[in-house]
Amino acid sequence: MRKRFNSGLLATVGFAGFLAFAPQLAMAKESGADDRDLIAISSFSGAFLAARAAEADNDFESAIDYYERALAFQPDNQAIQQSLLLALVAEGRFDDALPHARALKSVPEMERFSRLGLAVDALRGENYAQAENWLKLVLESDLDRLITSIMSAWTELGQGQTDQALTSLEELDGPDWYRLFRSYHRALMLAQSGQNAEAEKAFDALLGDVTAASAGPDTYMRAAEAYASWLAERGEKDKALAALENGEKYITGRAATTILREKIEAGDAVTFPVPDPRAGAAEILLNIATALNRGGGEPFVKLYLNYALALSPDNDDILVQLASLAEQQSEPEKAISFYDRIKPGSPWRRLAELQTGLNLADLDRHEEAETYLNAAIEKDPDDIRAYLSLGRVYAVQKDYRSAAGVYDRAVERIAEPEREHWSLFYQRGIAYERLKEWEKAEPNFFKALELYPDQPQVLNYLGYSWVDMNMKLEEGLELIGRAVELRPNDGYIVDSLGWAHYRLGRYEEAAKELERAVSLRPEDPVLNDHLGDAYWRTGRKLEATYQWSHARDLDPEPELLAEVEKKLKEGLPDEEPKKLAEASTPEKVIVDGTATPEEPTSGKTAEPEASEEPKTETKAVETPEKAATGDAFYTIKDGETLWSIAVDQLGDGERFRDILAVNPDLQRNPDLLRAGQEIRLPPQKQ
Repeated sequence: MRKRFNSGLLATVGFAGFLAFAPQLAMAKESGADDRDLIAISSFSGAFLAARAAEADNDFESAIDYYERALAFQPDNQAIQQSLLLALVAEGRFDDALPHARALKSVPEMERFSRLGLAVDALRGENYAQAENWLKLVLESDLDRLITSIMSAWTELGQGQTDQALTSLEELDGPDWYRLFRSYHRALMLAQSGQNAEAEKAFDALLGDVTAASAGPDTYMRAAEAYASWLAERGEKDKALAALENGEKYITGRAATTILREKIEAGDAVTFPVPDPRAGAAEILLNIATALNRGGGEPFVKLYLNYALALSPDNDDILVQLASLAEQQSEPEKAISFYDRIKPGSPWRRLAELQTGLNLADLDRHEEAETYLNAAIEKDPDDIRAYLSLGRVYAVQKDYRSAAGVYDRAVERIAEPEREHWSLFYQRGIAYERLKEWEKAEPNFFKALELYPDQPQVLNYLGYSWVDMNMKLEEGLELIGRAVELRPNDGYIVDSLGWAHYRLGRYEEAAKELERAVSLRPEDPVLNDHLGDAYWRTGRKLEATYQWSHARDLDPEPELLAEVEKKLKEGLPDEEPKKLAEASTPEKVIVDGTATPEEPTSGKTAEPEASEEPKTETKAVETPEKAATGDAFYTIKDGETLWSIAVDQLGDGERFRDILAVNPDLQRNPDLLRAGQEIRLPPQKQ
């Protein structure tokens, strides 16, 4: 249900007018104007091309500088103004973007961003009537209409028109996913306007709407937290805690919920997070941004979060979201800058400190990260999150001994482990497994599963470890299989299943699972390398070469790159593959998206059962129509490949294998095609 919601939401955004901008955001990286060497520009075309080149080099700030130079040559160029408006807002330079918003205020294709920016500017000055006017668009998608309608209702509330604001929300008609946002903002308005009984009914109805929970989980829990805060501010502590508990029936593990509960239980002062109409307008922008972030709309997430931040510059919830987005886009310095803006005393400050330590590590400032996180542990020795963060810093440096020691200290602080502590035991198990101390590692994995039965990551790691060490082979495969059942679309877990089959010499089964893994994570070089190995062992050497070439082109780690290049030159060894316990360990084990170096594993040699005898690589190419003989012939044209012929003549590039099957001579070297050569085509599939 949630996936359907996100797809529908993203479909309304209208990427067509935004395609040129999206790659800029995706490639953006940090750099300052003071450390960039800008080339001399003497023409509009030179500035424009330099901007594009800067984008290609991931130098987003320089791209903005060059676009500004291009605009100096052609001040009325709307395409350049559009690029600058979007880029400046997304980079948090809202005031710099306003002149471009004014210039584009009457361009229908850009109103959704230009007039929205001008409305935000008016709301900052509490000029609600002017903001309401700016929110009237000529062209708008379903998403635009949701945003402008709810923001307009807030402007009406700001003008003292409470009944009209509530009526506007009630009359807002649209797709089913509107309901969550409409219901939430109606409850907020009732609370703000002092209609307490009606507000309580509205919040209760929203939290009881299971469909809403699955449609927009972040906004749903945001509503639960707003309701709890409102109740706590009024002194109704038990009701506030019950509201959080009600929300967590559907969604658990949210940091904001945990932080708020701790404050309420401690009797600390809690304030309503949406106290006025301006905050309400910022709230809908935050809600939309978090919904889009679950569906892959990162460029728009940046825009809406920065519009929201312009309205509410000290809003810690928005700052945390921006920091998290920066982390997603591998911008640790930018993430740290957002965390630094969270003031001491904020309930988010502790999380900001821990995340800052991790981001320092991502910048390879490991000593600084260690000092930072050790200080965090000293400040609160019972905060397990700090130990997990410090352990991760050591693990990234492959200092598993120190990581294990940190996790040991954390376990000593826990009187009675609970479900939330499963990850601590899981990480401690990984640390000891890396240290080749399996007698210490295995009990930690068991404990993690005791606390969180059927946790896919733990099932995957434990199962793979057993298979890798040639012990409990069938049980190991069963655990990995269970992990795949729980996360069938997790390419890394599916890869574990395929690689386990490969390690056991079951190459056909390995190829099948690894094909699926690559289809789920086509961008991962390790998975493509694994599939290449499986293809080679099943005799599909042309396909193996293709996968290895693809892995090489995906910017793998240096060690993997060297291995892949060797395979491309020499293939895999001709001798019969070694039994599992004697085989070399793969360079990387993929666990839930994290690639970690792995050293060879020692173990006793065990004879496999007859049914598990390793297969040799002398097997001929297997295809669905291997024995078929085609009746059609085709004359090759200059520049064609087997893939292009399969696409043009058979409608599917993957059928190049079928062409090979009915042309045995090509199998020796399919790359030596020549114009005028005649080949046989397989039958068309029915």
